Parts: sequence; structure tokens; C-alpha cells
Amino acid sequence: MAPDQPRARKAPRLWDALTPPLAQWILDYMSSMGFAHPTPVQKSCLEIFRGNKDVVVEAVTGSGKTLAFLIPVVERLLKSDEPAKRHHVQGIIISPTRELATQIYNVLLALIKFHGPSSELLQYSKSDEKRPATTDTAIVPQLLVGGTTKAAEDLSAFLRLSPNLLIATPGRLAELLSSPYVKAPASSFEVLIMDEADRLLDLGFSQELTRILGYLPKQRRTGLFSASLSEAVERLILVGMLYPHKITVRVKSLKDGGVIQERKTPMSLQMSYLVTPASQKTPALCQLLEKLDPRPQRSIVFFSTCFAVKYFTRVLSSVLPPGFNLVSLHGKLEPQVREKNFERFVNATTPTILLTTDIAARGLDIPQVDLVVQHDPPTDTKVFIHRCGRAGRAGRRGLAVVLLQPGREEGYVQLLDVRQTPITPLERPAVALSDADADRAAARLRAEALADREVYQLAQRAFVSWTRSYLEHQATSIFRVGDLDWLDLAKGWGLLELPKMPELKGRADIDRTLGLGIDIEGVAFRDKAREKKRQEELAEWKAAKAAKAADGPAEGETTERELKRKKNEAWSGKAENEDTKLARREKKRRKREAQRASEMTEREKEEQKKLEEMIGQVRAQNLAKAQEGSDEEFEGFD
Repeated sequence: MAPDQPRARKAPRLWDALTPPLAQWILDYMSSMGFAHPTPVQKSCLEIFRGNKDVVVEAVTGSGKTLAFLIPVVERLLKSDEPAKRHHVQGIIISPTRELATQIYNVLLALIKFHGPSSELLQYSKSDEKRPATTDTAIVPQLLVGGTTKAAEDLSAFLRLSPNLLIATPGRLAELLSSPYVKAPASSFEVLIMDEADRLLDLGFSQELTRILGYLPKQRRTGLFSASLSEAVERLILVGMLYPHKITVRVKSLKDGGVIQERKTPMSLQMSYLVTPASQKTPALCQLLEKLDPRPQRSIVFFSTCFAVKYFTRVLSSVLPPGFNLVSLHGKLEPQVREKNFERFVNATTPTILLTTDIAARGLDIPQVDLVVQHDPPTDTKVFIHRCGRAGRAGRRGLAVVLLQPGREEGYVQLLDVRQTPITPLERPAVALSDADADRAAARLRAEALADREVYQLAQRAFVSWTRSYLEHQATSIFRVGDLDWLDLAKGWGLLELPKMPELKGRADIDRTLGLGIDIEGVAFRDKAREKKRQEELAEWKAAKAAKAADGPAEGETTERELKRKKNEAWSGKAENEDTKLARREKKRRKREAQRASEMTEREKEEQKKLEEMIGQVRAQNLAKAQEGSDEEFEGFD
């Protein structure tokens, strides 16, 4: 018997081999972009969604979903023999964020520039002229996002342009459709697309989506696209779709032992973890940027809160290797600033780092992202995969690294493995951590705070917000505030002192001054006007306090100390003992967990149960080894 020959890999189908064939102008666009053949999700959608079928598409991040729905939408709107009537909408694309909506809009513009009649009408979207009537069918798009323009301005632009395709966020779209001037009758409306559908529901847009579906005819083609399908999305499928055809595109990899495992990210993306104390996270980031070859041109660093992003944007340049620019993106920025910063990062020609929150974790197709670093693991484990997916897109190699503190946080690796998101220890590039590097980084960050009181105040507020976020982690048995090394955290954040927080109350073992001996009151604002105002207010406060101390409290007046004591005193007049306080905290913790459990889907409850069983298994084995006096380490689950 002849030995088995390796199976020849089938060549991917080219664009012009699709049935029915694509229009020549679409093929020209694909050729200009260098897209030689469709991705698996594009091939499946173009074969099914171009017909009269609804689709529900679940595909890994970075798989090319945008063109997978844009091409069928454009084709369907151009099939008509006559152009749409004025103010009649034929198609709608809904996106959860303004950044993703803008990105879809820009891809659409690049596509229809190759279509003659549509390209000629694009000039009117940038002017105040009313679009003239045309006898040719064309795509006339309009972007609708909140924050950058007012609803009245969008309605005015709609009446002037008379677009037939809307790309919008849910809130602004619901406002526009409520106008009597905007029509979407069954005779003309063709197609509805919901991109990142699970994110639409996670952000609380269910009411807006219900309103939007109420304005649209039931006889339409609907496409629902997402990187993951939750139970909430499945309910949306039942409400808004008729006999949908489900398309699932997954990536499979071969694990050790010949086991085939499904992946939720492209094979070109390497996902790794690095165990490091909090004080060495910043030096670890610097080494990654220095040692990666070739040097990363675009990198993204994820933080858990907006204030953390704001703080590190101010101070991180003092410790980074030379030649890197910083750009921030978070939800507390003004919409115009967010848009400007996003474009600045996308169009950067020099090595640039985007410091951001989960606002940039979903859907955004930022070209050529080489490195993703998660300074803080996400509160919701489902977001982890989306953060990593910002790199390694469209076949480009990428590296995603999550920084975990030693101890309980290392259990996050097993949790991700249970959720079919395996990660491996970071081996290349090799990161060598040392206390000396941590000391140098902390000294530089603290120098920034000493030079400007605004940085000191921002660091305090950012650290408090980070602590609150840490409390909100879904995997509460892994991320426990009680296990944190506060002094090491303060060093990593470059704090001049630990802020006053409930989490530190009663901790006599923790020196809030960090042993630095810094006169916090003497730290001045760099802005002279702010510093002058602070000094005046400080002098007034000291004078009032001195006068009050000299005169003593008036008859019937309570002292400041008594007021503070009464404020903290229980209503019964008896001081609470420590056991009662602990019991109350435990009760609040159980209440939070019960509320979180009530909001979980059945699938999430099942995963949480598996996680708890895993952790229980680890604890039981460790306890057994401790009782036996064994020095062996736990090597994994059976």
C-alpha cells in the first residue's frame, strides 16, 4: 500500500469566480485594495446573502465582515431599475459606536467611488447644495452618529441629500426615523444590517433597536453580524428576522497531542501572558516596545478606566523608549476629540501607541496594529478576545500580551482556556524584569507628579477608579482586592501617597505616605494662576482654623472632631465592632454576586460554575499537598 501523500491545499476561489459574478467596478475596487480572493466569511455571505435569505453571521474578529455585508447591500440597492424616491430609505446599517459607524461609512465611500453614478453624487455630501434628481440608480449614503452633530442638523442634511443608505448608531437613527419626513415603506426598503449585534445589546440599546424595528417593514432582508452570539442576540434574531440562515466561520488549530481546538482569533495572532508585579508592568511594556523586531508601528495598550488612560497619557512618555508618540481614546473625551485622536492614530506614519479603554475593543479595523498590551485584564472576560483581535488582522502577524500579577490572577489563564481562548506564556521577545527597572520607572512617574499638582491629583483619582473597576471583575474568586499588594501598586502607578479609600480603612500595616516623606501640601500646580488660587484658599482655611482653635467652640457648638465622630457613629449610638463591619461587607459582597448572577445568561452561568469547580479543585489539591508536606507544585488539571 502506498504511503499517504500530503493532501494538496485547495487554492482559494478568486472574486471573479463567484456565482453570480460581481460587477466589474466591484472587482476593480478589490484589485485596487490588493484583495486577491474573498475570506471564508465573505465567500459564504456573498453566496447566501445576495439571494433572498436573512443571515446570522458569527465569525472571528478580523475576518472581513464589513465587506461581507457591504457588497450585498450595495448590489441589492442598485438592482432597481429606477432610483429611490426622495426621502425614501432603502437600506440601514446599525453600529454600536460612532468610531465603528464612521469606519463602515469610510469603507463604503471607498467602494462606491468606483461606481460612476454614485461617485458623481458624493460631492453633494460635502457641500450645502441640494442633491439634484437623477435617472440612474446610485448609492447615496449618510452617516448618523450622536455627539458630533445635532439631530436637527442630521435631519436637515437628510432632506438636502435624500440618501437611500444610512449608516448610524442606534440613538441617532431612532431620532431620525421618528421624523415624518423620513420614510421607509415596504415598497422601497430593502435591507437592514446590525453589526456587532452582541455589543449593541451589551451597551443597552435594546429599547432603541425595538423602536427602529417598529419603523421598518417586516418584509425585508436582514443581516446580523457578530464575533460571538449570546442568548440576548438569539432573542433579537427571533424578533427581527424571518428564517435566518446561520453562517459560522471558525479557525481551528492543532494542539499538542493531536487535539484539534477551535480558535476565536486568526492564526496570525499570537496571544500570550506575562506574570509581573504591578511595579514592573511599565518596564515590561517598555521592553516589549524595544525588543520587538521589527519595531511596532502601531500599538494599543488597554486600561480598565477612563481616568487611568488620562493619567498614563500624561506621564508615560517620561519612561517610554524614544521615538514613540502617545494618543488617548476613552469615553470621557468630547466626540470631536475622540474622532480627531482616532484619525490621528489610524493615519500615523511614525511609531504610535494608543492608550484606551474597551471603547476600542470591538469592531474597529485599525490597519497594521502590531502589538496589543492589556495593562489590566478586562472586567468582562468576553471582551478579552476582542481586545486581542485588534492585532493580527487580515493575515498580518500580531502579538497580544496580557499582564497578570503573581498569585490568584494567574488563574485567569485557566479561565480563558475553559472559555476556548487559550494563551501561552510569553517567550519571545524575552522580557527580563528587575527591581532596579521598577525603581527607575517609579521615580520618573513621581517626578511628573512632584512637578505639577494636577498630575498628582489625576494619579489619585485614576488609582481610585482602577480599584473600583477591580471590584467589578466578574471572576471575583480570581480578582480579589484583599489580595492586592498596595505598596507595590503605588510604586507601579508612581503615587506620592496612597489615597483615602474604604479598601484601606483599618489597615494599620499600610503606610499611606509610602515612606517617601513628601510634603504633599507643598506640591504646587504648574499653572501659576491655579497655584495662586490654591495658596489663597489654603491661607484662608488655615486662618479660619487657627481662629476657631484660639476661641474654642461656642456654647452648644460641636468641635470638628466631634462632628467627624458623630458622622461615623452608628445610629444606635454604639460603635460597631470589627466583626460586625466584616459581616456587613460580606453581606454586600454576596448581594453584588447575586445581582451579577441574576443578570447572567444560562451559558454564562454554566461557564461560571465550571470556573468555580476548577478553582475548588486547585484549592483542594493544594490543601492536600500542604497536609502531606509535599513541596511539589500544581501542574494542571486532570
